[in-house]
Amino acid sequence: MSSNLPKIETIELFARLDGLLIDVLKSLKESDWDLPTLAPKWRVKDIAAHLLDGNLRALSMLRDGYFGEKSENIDSYADLLAYLNKLNETWVDSMIRLSPKVLIDLLESSGKEYISFLKSLNPEDTSKFSVAWAGENESKNWFHIAREYTEKWHHQQQIRLAIGDTESLYNFELYQPYLETSMRALPHHYRNTQAENGDVLEFNIEHFGSWFLVYQNKEWILSKEETQKPICKTLIPKDLAWRIFTKGIKPDAAKGLIKFEGSSPHLGEKILDMLAVMA
Repeated sequence: MSSNLPKIETIELFARLDGLLIDVLKSLKESDWDLPTLAPKWRVKDIAAHLLDGNLRALSMLRDGYFGEKSENIDSYADLLAYLNKLNETWVDSMIRLSPKVLIDLLESSGKEYISFLKSLNPEDTSKFSVAWAGENESKNWFHIAREYTEKWHHQQQIRLAIGDTESLYNFELYQPYLETSMRALPHHYRNTQAENGDVLEFNIEHFGSWFLVYQNKEWILSKEETQKPICKTLIPKDLAWRIFTKGIKPDAAKGLIKFEGSSPHLGEKILDMLAVMA
């Protein structure tokens, strides 16, 4: 990750985010649990089950050092994705037998344990898992924690989108850290895109500010400061950004909802297939 930006502080937001999750799950009608979501093949209940898996698997591996199922024959990013997708699939399938109340109780208790564990980590130590979608082979704990925050944020928003109750998570204090973290994928995503030395691309997310990519010595640097007039300014609606970064909308559909200004709109369009998740 090529950036001159400071670390992202998210740890104090987890309890608030989890509290909102528990509240919204407790508000669901019986039929709401079966509503489809942006995640292919997953209902609202499946997303809740996946969030529970995130808590329990992380506690088992990172706190307790217990990995259970060993990953074998992982020789590429595609192999890793296939392995993770299989883990997700088998877990969600097994959760069919659990009631919504049991899921909520387990999410509430495991969430508190997971937050306590994350708070015990030294933010500057090296994480056991790197943030691969940002192009890192090694990451600091603070970035791993921020990545975990984006996972909890976007999966909860998938649930909220399914029931038509998304505004709570667009609160600036909750959505800005999600965006700050996800936009760290930009330099890696643009790594094979060439421009003239000094060229600047601006990505503006409605109500949440701009991020700039600066091309210097054949490398893209992420910045929050405008050094010169951008050759392309990409304006993204707030409710579209997270969907782009999580495969929640196809690039062609997203393109029609975004504005591109400047002399090189094709460079801005590259963000349409950027991912800030393992997918």
